[in-house]
Amino acid sequence: MMKLYHGSNMVIEQIDLMKSRPNKDFGRGFYLSADKQQAWRMGEFKALTEGGEPVMNTYLFDESAMNSGELKVLTFDEYSREWAEFVFLNRNNKSSAPAHNYDIVYGPIANDRVGLQISKYEAGDITLDKLLENLKYIKGITYQYFFGTDDAIQKLTRI
Repeated sequence: MMKLYHGSNMVIEQIDLMKSRPNKDFGRGFYLSADKQQAWRMGEFKALTEGGEPVMNTYLFDESAMNSGELKVLTFDEYSREWAEFVFLNRNNKSSAPAHNYDIVYGPIANDRVGLQISKYEAGDITLDKLLENLKYIKGITYQYFFGTDDAIQKLTRI
Protein backbone atom coordinates (compact mmCIF):
# COMPACT_ATOMS: atom_id res chain seq x y z
CA MET A 1 0.00 0.00 0.00
CA MET A 2 1.22 3.47 -0.81
CA LYS A 3 0.09 6.83 0.53
CA LEU A 4 -1.27 9.36 -1.92
CA TYR A 5 -2.13 12.96 -1.11
CA HIS A 6 -4.72 15.45 -2.32
CA GLY A 7 -4.27 19.07 -1.30
CA SER A 8 -7.45 21.09 -1.10
CA ASN A 9 -9.20 23.82 0.85
CA MET A 10 -11.62 21.30 2.38
CA VAL A 11 -11.76 17.89 3.96
CA ILE A 12 -12.99 15.41 1.38
CA GLU A 13 -15.09 12.79 3.16
CA GLN A 14 -16.51 11.29 -0.04
CA ILE A 15 -14.92 11.64 -3.48
CA ASP A 16 -17.49 12.96 -5.97
CA LEU A 17 -16.16 12.92 -9.53
CA MET A 18 -18.94 15.28 -10.64
CA LYS A 19 -17.35 18.00 -8.48
CA SER A 20 -14.09 17.60 -10.40
CA ARG A 21 -13.24 20.25 -12.92
CA PRO A 22 -13.14 19.35 -16.61
CA ASN A 23 -10.21 20.08 -18.93
CA LYS A 24 -7.40 19.11 -16.58
CA ASP A 25 -4.23 17.32 -17.74
CA PHE A 26 -5.85 13.87 -17.82
CA GLY A 27 -9.49 14.99 -17.85
CA ARG A 28 -12.20 15.31 -15.23
CA GLY A 29 -11.19 13.20 -12.26
CA PHE A 30 -9.66 13.06 -8.81
CA TYR A 31 -5.94 13.90 -8.75
CA LEU A 32 -3.44 12.75 -6.16
CA SER A 33 0.31 12.84 -5.68
CA ALA A 34 2.78 10.62 -3.87
CA ASP A 35 4.70 13.87 -3.23
CA LYS A 36 3.26 15.32 -0.04
CA GLN A 37 4.86 18.75 -0.63
CA GLN A 38 3.41 18.98 -4.12
CA ALA A 39 -0.06 18.14 -2.80
CA TRP A 40 0.32 20.70 0.00
CA ARG A 41 1.28 23.40 -2.55
CA MET A 42 -1.89 22.56 -4.49
CA GLY A 43 -3.91 22.93 -1.28
CA GLU A 44 -2.26 26.30 -0.59
CA PHE A 45 -3.04 27.46 -4.13
CA LYS A 46 -6.68 26.35 -3.86
CA ALA A 47 -7.07 28.12 -0.49
CA LEU A 48 -5.49 31.26 -1.94
CA THR A 49 -7.72 31.30 -5.04
CA GLU A 50 -10.97 29.99 -3.54
CA GLY A 51 -10.70 30.86 0.16
CA GLY A 52 -10.36 28.79 3.29
CA GLU A 53 -7.28 27.06 4.63
CA PRO A 54 -5.12 24.37 3.02
CA VAL A 55 -6.11 20.81 3.93
CA MET A 56 -4.22 17.58 3.27
CA ASN A 57 -6.43 14.60 2.37
CA THR A 58 -4.51 11.31 2.61
CA TYR A 59 -5.41 7.99 1.00
CA LEU A 60 -4.02 4.49 0.87
CA PHE A 61 -3.77 2.96 -2.57
CA ASP A 62 -2.87 -0.62 -3.40
CA GLU A 63 -0.67 0.04 -6.40
CA SER A 64 -1.00 -3.57 -7.54
CA ALA A 65 -4.29 -2.33 -9.08
CA MET A 66 -2.11 -0.57 -11.67
CA ASN A 67 -1.01 -3.93 -13.12
CA SER A 68 -3.82 -6.31 -12.20
CA GLY A 69 -5.70 -5.94 -15.49
CA GLU A 70 -8.82 -5.16 -13.47
CA LEU A 71 -8.72 -1.47 -14.44
CA LYS A 72 -7.76 0.37 -17.62
CA VAL A 73 -4.51 2.12 -16.75
CA LEU A 74 -2.35 4.47 -18.81
CA THR A 75 1.17 5.34 -17.64
CA PHE A 76 3.54 8.02 -18.86
CA ASP A 77 6.97 7.50 -17.29
CA GLU A 78 8.31 10.80 -18.61
CA TYR A 79 7.48 13.81 -20.70
CA SER A 80 6.95 12.62 -24.26
CA ARG A 81 5.13 13.58 -27.45
CA GLU A 82 2.42 11.03 -26.55
CA TRP A 83 2.02 12.65 -23.11
CA ALA A 84 1.78 16.15 -24.67
CA GLU A 85 -0.84 14.95 -27.17
CA PHE A 86 -2.83 13.31 -24.34
CA VAL A 87 -2.72 16.49 -22.21
CA PHE A 88 -3.77 18.53 -25.26
CA LEU A 89 -6.65 16.10 -25.94
CA ASN A 90 -7.96 16.46 -22.37
CA ARG A 91 -7.29 20.16 -21.88
CA ASN A 92 -8.97 20.93 -25.20
CA ASN A 93 -11.98 18.59 -24.81
CA LYS A 94 -15.10 20.60 -25.74
CA SER A 95 -17.45 17.70 -24.95
CA SER A 96 -18.99 16.88 -21.57
CA ALA A 97 -17.98 13.26 -22.24
CA PRO A 98 -14.45 12.17 -21.28
CA ALA A 99 -11.83 12.22 -24.03
CA HIS A 100 -10.62 8.74 -22.98
CA ASN A 101 -11.87 5.68 -21.08
CA TYR A 102 -8.97 5.03 -18.66
CA ASP A 103 -9.77 4.40 -15.01
CA ILE A 104 -6.33 5.55 -13.81
CA VAL A 105 -3.70 7.65 -15.54
CA TYR A 106 -0.24 8.19 -14.07
CA GLY A 107 2.19 10.71 -15.47
CA PRO A 108 3.95 14.05 -15.18
CA ILE A 109 2.20 17.25 -14.18
CA ALA A 110 2.00 19.92 -16.88
CA ASN A 111 3.15 23.49 -16.46
CA ASP A 112 0.64 25.82 -14.78
CA ARG A 113 0.32 27.91 -17.97
CA VAL A 114 -1.14 25.08 -20.04
CA GLY A 115 -3.98 27.15 -21.51
CA LEU A 116 -1.65 29.67 -23.10
CA GLN A 117 0.55 26.94 -24.59
CA ILE A 118 -2.45 25.09 -26.04
CA SER A 119 -3.73 28.31 -27.63
CA LYS A 120 -0.33 28.85 -29.26
CA TYR A 121 -0.31 25.26 -30.54
CA GLU A 122 -3.86 25.51 -31.91
CA ALA A 123 -3.01 28.77 -33.69
CA GLY A 124 -0.02 27.11 -35.32
CA ASP A 125 2.40 29.45 -33.52
CA ILE A 126 4.33 26.55 -31.98
CA THR A 127 5.02 22.95 -33.02
CA LEU A 128 4.09 19.81 -31.04
CA ASP A 129 7.73 19.53 -29.94
CA LYS A 130 7.68 23.13 -28.67
CA LEU A 131 4.36 22.46 -26.93
CA LEU A 132 5.97 19.46 -25.20
CA GLU A 133 8.91 21.60 -24.07
CA ASN A 134 6.62 24.39 -22.83
CA LEU A 135 4.33 22.01 -20.92
CA LYS A 136 7.13 20.62 -18.77
CA TYR A 137 6.61 21.57 -15.15
CA ILE A 138 9.04 24.34 -14.27
CA LYS A 139 9.81 22.97 -10.81
CA GLY A 140 11.13 19.70 -12.26
CA ILE A 141 9.29 16.51 -13.07
CA THR A 142 6.51 15.74 -10.61
CA TYR A 143 3.99 12.96 -11.12
CA GLN A 144 0.25 12.80 -10.59
CA TYR A 145 -2.31 10.04 -10.30
CA PHE A 146 -5.66 10.56 -12.01
CA PHE A 147 -8.63 8.50 -10.80
CA GLY A 148 -11.40 9.03 -13.33
CA THR A 149 -14.03 6.36 -12.63
CA ASP A 150 -15.94 5.02 -9.66
CA ASP A 151 -14.10 1.70 -10.10
CA ALA A 152 -10.79 3.54 -9.67
CA ILE A 153 -12.06 5.56 -6.69
CA GLN A 154 -12.99 2.28 -4.96
CA LYS A 155 -9.25 1.49 -4.81
CA LEU A 156 -8.64 4.45 -2.48
CA THR A 157 -9.05 4.29 1.29
CA ARG A 158 -9.17 7.59 3.15
CA ILE A 159 -6.98 7.70 6.26
